[in-house]
Amino acid sequence: MSLAIELNKRGAKVLIVEKGEPGREASWAAGGMLADFPFEMPPALRGLATASARMYPEFVRQLEDESRLKIDLRDKGALVFVNDAELSSARNLAAEMRLENAFRVVEGLSDLEPALDGPKACVHLTPLLLHERSVDPRHLTAAAIAAAKHRGIDFSSGNKVTELRIHGGKVDGVRTSKTQFSADKVVNCAGAWSGQIQSGQLGPTSLPTRPVKGQMLCVVMPSKELIRHVVRTPDVYLIPRSDGRMLIGATQEEVGFDKRTVPEAIQKLRKAALELVPKMAEARFLEDWAGLRPGTPDNLPILGTTGMPNYFVATGHFRDGILLAPVTARVMAQVVSGEKPALDLAACAATRFAG
Repeated sequence: MSLAIELNKRGAKVLIVEKGEPGREASWAAGGMLADFPFEMPPALRGLATASARMYPEFVRQLEDESRLKIDLRDKGALVFVNDAELSSARNLAAEMRLENAFRVVEGLSDLEPALDGPKACVHLTPLLLHERSVDPRHLTAAAIAAAKHRGIDFSSGNKVTELRIHGGKVDGVRTSKTQFSADKVVNCAGAWSGQIQSGQLGPTSLPTRPVKGQMLCVVMPSKELIRHVVRTPDVYLIPRSDGRMLIGATQEEVGFDKRTVPEAIQKLRKAALELVPKMAEARFLEDWAGLRPGTPDNLPILGTTGMPNYFVATGHFRDGILLAPVTARVMAQVVSGEKPALDLAACAATRFAG
């Protein structure tokens, strides 16, 4: 949807073809952490991630203006518990990026988050305070849908794309479970399902995306200010929302297209959250769910052109789809329009999987 909006700004007529309901797969299930200092990411992804995180305030403002919906974008920062190797990595990256204030080692943890029992739960880890934002992906998705419709972007929901239409060696549209559509250009943004779209007489496309399941739960905190920062440890992360909800996540499972929640996994996450914040025992359970992240063999997105004229791909964002939404929209709109992208996409090229 972010790419559709960006293409629409450039004068393109855009149709979004969706197998289910727009925004209800990985986007709906995501946590929404926006790492501005992405020392935990693969080096090849850091440039895109940093650029995208810095685009977020304006990205959200524009969506709010066009949709008339409020998006919960928080800038309280994140407390991240790291080991010695990760601390060294953070220091090296800060020096490389010349960011003296990218993070600070937290000494008075009880002053920063009184409810956090971090020293007991993370006894061998160092807490860092990062100046990063978080966003509610469900607010973001609803606003993106409303903004797209406001712009006149068309949707075909409940209509699974099965195959590319190819004529004269070029892609000229798609076939779906219900009908077919002509198009001058096609962009595959199908997430974990991207590799299932056939390329007509040429057979399967070379898009090795796979589903990586993540289970999460959401509770209502005893008080809205119980935890103010995003908190990440090796076992669990906590993402507070401005309305008093708290997201607790997330598992990472290679189990195929299975979106069922498992009580034992949900209880394990809840137990890890209680060890960090004992007062969470008073929290009211709201819901749990599972989503399917679109993974790739090297954990990098697949962005850009393909071996077929008029066919483009923007998929495989794994755990960072919400974070990378604005920058993906910008660089892919440039690629689709025949321009040189503002950022280097070589590491994310679809051709790296050819053969």
